[in-house]
Amino acid sequence: MALETTLILFKPDAVAKSLVGTVLARFEKAGFKIRGMKMLFLTDELLADHYSHIADKPFFPSVREFMQETPVIALALEGDDVIAKVRDLLGPTDSKAAAPGTIRGDFGDKEGDAKMRNVCHASDSTEAAEAELKRFFKDGEVF
Repeated sequence: MALETTLILFKPDAVAKSLVGTVLARFEKAGFKIRGMKMLFLTDELLADHYSHIADKPFFPSVREFMQETPVIALALEGDDVIAKVRDLLGPTDSKAAAPGTIRGDFGDKEGDAKMRNVCHASDSTEAAEAELKRFFKDGEVF
């Protein structure tokens, strides 16, 4: 097992539905430790950087609009193999395909855009986690 730290973003649907505490409790119950947490409004520049792999796609403006509906909550979460384990807890990106008992299966959008309104973003690799943590947390904000 490897001790890792990952980035979680509680998306606007989680914030608007008051799901942050419920989902955070699931992460803590799984044994993960909070190492940093803050609420922030995502600027156009930050979104373009974070979603650089899709920023030139025709659907990106709708992603930006959604991600700016409310502030988001950025979470630095630590644990053994936390990157893979968090992604298992979340379930597939498409909430419609997520099994009951997973976070997205229980709380993700089943009617609308189930791939975007899916409660949380989570880093998908150690390299992504490292880059994303630096993008959302300044030096001294992850403990």
